[in-house]
Amino acid sequence: MSGSLEIDQNLARRLVLEGATLVFLDVPRGTEFGIDMKSWNTGEKFRGVKMIPPGFHYVYYNAVDSEGDTAPRIGFVHNFKKSEFLVKKWDSAIEDISSAEVSFEELSRIREDLLNLDRFLGPYPFDVWKRWKDLTSKVTDNLVSRIIPQSGQIRSALELISCDYKPSSGDAPAQKRRSRPITEEEREEHLLPQLKPAPGTELRFIEFPERNFPEGSTPAEITHHSLDSTYVLETMVAKYARPVDIVGELQFAFVCFLVGQSLEAFEHWKRLVGLLCSCDDAVSKRREVYDEFLSALEAQLVEIPEDFLVDIVASNNFVYHSLRSLFRTLQLNEIVDGRLKSKAKRFQDRLTAKFMWDFTGLEQEEDDEAPVVVKT
Repeated sequence: MSGSLEIDQNLARRLVLEGATLVFLDVPRGTEFGIDMKSWNTGEKFRGVKMIPPGFHYVYYNAVDSEGDTAPRIGFVHNFKKSEFLVKKWDSAIEDISSAEVSFEELSRIREDLLNLDRFLGPYPFDVWKRWKDLTSKVTDNLVSRIIPQSGQIRSALELISCDYKPSSGDAPAQKRRSRPITEEEREEHLLPQLKPAPGTELRFIEFPERNFPEGSTPAEITHHSLDSTYVLETMVAKYARPVDIVGELQFAFVCFLVGQSLEAFEHWKRLVGLLCSCDDAVSKRREVYDEFLSALEAQLVEIPEDFLVDIVASNNFVYHSLRSLFRTLQLNEIVDGRLKSKAKRFQDRLTAKFMWDFTGLEQEEDDEAPVVVKT
């Protein structure tokens, strides 16, 4: 394991003194190990990572068996402090990090031996640092502590258990609660085992409200809220310490997908993108949120794997259609200030240059499901 970028010597000296150290002992050779957006297969001498810039970092690993098969990814997020010294141990019995606490005496002994240990520590990969900071600029301690599973680990493959649902005596019979007969498809689905994530293993994202309109809304108001999701956005924003924390959650969901390979996080990210792009009234009321959202989404779209983009373009590109709706709202909303409109226009131009997406004619309603491609 080695860094892939020559860094400024002054920065290197500062990080030698101020950078954090992660010591990871007893990791089997060949294990896939990564931090942020770089991963390696460990060698016999691997003992961890040094010169980690202070801040949030995502550490992850995949056990690899003797046949070369890779287990699902497991990881954790840690906010490294200046000069922090963190020690983790591998438990071969469970092929995972040991849950046992490293004693103070052992921690002190390892730290005292740091000079001998140093040559077995790989430097943090600085070629990803700026991109990582852009992807996590609004992620805070409070957000992370609320979202991460109670187990402390983020898993790409959730452990599922049976729901074992048994209706109580007060429940009405299922047939009486239904307003229509059960279809054959529903009957077959009912025969399948009902599963849910094991307690403490699921990501704890903010939940969307059950309905997208206030209680007591008139039919006309319900129609309005179905076209403008500002009510849903405001309901969710009220649950955060700061309105811009919804962008922090968007960022955290994205890195849990990009780095942690969590489909659960990907689905939440998609819902947040769709929500933020479908709020006509909120774009002027929540200017800071939308300013940060545009920056966050642009940083994210740079990192989406090429095959993922091709798959989206080949089918229904929800990002394109969502952004087309948002750009149209920003363009036509007379209350939105010029700086935010200019930022959105520059974002449009960069997307057109990168993906050949066409955002012309935003004042017209879009009926076509596929993205319009610029002819060159």
